[in-house]
Parts: sequence; C-alpha cells; structure tokens
Amino acid sequence: MNCSVGVSAVHSAPLETPLLQPLWELVRSRQDCLRSPFFPVIFSLGVYLSFCLPYIALDLLAARLAFLRRYKIQDQNHPSLGMMACCVGRTLFNHLVYIFPLSVAHWYWRPVLLPDSAPGLGRALLDITACLLLFDFQYFVWHLLHHKVPWLYRTFHKVHHKYTATFALTTEHSGAWETLSLGFFAAVNPAILGCHPLTKLLFFVCNIWLSVEDHSGYDLPWSTHRLVPFGLYGGAPHHDLHHMKFKTNYAPYFTHWDKLLGTYSTLHSKSR
Repeated sequence: MNCSVGVSAVHSAPLETPLLQPLWELVRSRQDCLRSPFFPVIFSLGVYLSFCLPYIALDLLAARLAFLRRYKIQDQNHPSLGMMACCVGRTLFNHLVYIFPLSVAHWYWRPVLLPDSAPGLGRALLDITACLLLFDFQYFVWHLLHHKVPWLYRTFHKVHHKYTATFALTTEHSGAWETLSLGFFAAVNPAILGCHPLTKLLFFVCNIWLSVEDHSGYDLPWSTHRLVPFGLYGGAPHHDLHHMKFKTNYAPYFTHWDKLLGTYSTLHSKSR
C-alpha cells in the first residue's frame, strides 16, 4: 500500500489563517513605530484622550441640554473647563516625567519582538478576559489597602479623590505612585499570562476604555455594565458611588470581590 499520497495530502492542506491576521499584518507594517521608545507614551495618551473626547463633548452639552442630563449619574455636577485642564495637565506631567523614562529603559533592555502569526481570536479573547480579571483583583487589593491605611490614602491616593463627581478626565488624575503601580499591573499581566503582542495591545485598549467609562459619570443605555449579565460588572454607577462615598465599591470593573467582602453598594445606580 502506498502511503505517499496521504502524506502529501496532509502537507499540502492549507493552514487556517487566524481571523486576526489582517489586523496583525497592519500592526507589523508599523514596526518602526512599535519599536520606538516614544510609542508607549504616544499610544497611551492617544488612546486615552480619544476615549475621553466623547464624554468631554457630553459634559459640555449636558450643561445646556436637559435630555442629556438624565444620563448623568450626579446630574447636579458639571466639570468646568478649568477642572478639565487641571486633569489633562496632570496626565501629561505623569506621562512625560515618569512613564516616558521607563519606556526608554524598557526599549533599551527589552526590544520588541513581533512574531509572524497572529493569535487565534478565541485565545485572544480568553487572554484579554484573564488579564482584566487579574488586573481587577490586583486593583481591588491595592485600592482597599489605600483606603484602609490612612497614611497610604493621605500620601498617595487622595489626589485621585479630588473630585467626588467623576468625569472622564479624572481617570488619570493621580499621583506618580498610583500611576506607576497601576500601570505596572497592566503591563506585567500579559507577560505573566504569556500573551501575544497583539493581545497585549488589545488588552491595553480595552483596559483604557473601561477605565474611562468607569470615570465618565454617565449611565448610558449601551454602557458596559448593561451588556454584562447578572450584575457581574459594575461600570460607571459602581465606581462613581465609590468617589461619592469612599468606603464602598473598591474593585474597578467587576463586582464579585466587593460582594464577597461586603463592600458592594448600588445606592445611587439609575435604571433606564
């Protein structure tokens, strides 16, 4: 019996192209940009400010249009241009003074390596979810400690609580320690889980979006917490209440840790 036909058939069968391959090819076509020490800062700032812009427009319009105010969680509070400028200034300062030098150091010691193939879509989605769950746990523990230990709160976390009514640009209104420690969690988790570089980029985008939405101050019909079933995700009402009351809702995204430890509250959540 001649087995050569079967063997050649196996080897000649085309390999399945991952659904994310076209996106990955587009990313790889910008290799020089990705390998630049400026990329992490430009990417982080660009994505963050882009996600903030729609909410900035909402804040400016809601002060004048009553039908938009019904979606604002604390509808009596509207950020001024001065408050927005203060938040942008602190964000730029933290990125230029702290994040950029670390980006240069990382660029020097650990050059970016880009594999030829993209990850499978299912694997990428699982890895992003795992990164979010791990970050949620890390942030919860960090956050709880910084509220329960007075010295940690006064020294580091109080800056972030300058505004009791959140708006999008308060997302990164924080001191150096908070910016760097939470940035470290976000950066190290894909490495711990062995994520593909494209998955890492997608996780960063997702994490920034969810953080901005959390601080947006709006409970919109399409908000993430309305799309995730069984109340597993808290969203903007969950985190806005934390800024308002301080001693509740310490997890950034999901609700299970607060529910398990009795720090969960939904006092001023709105239903549409």
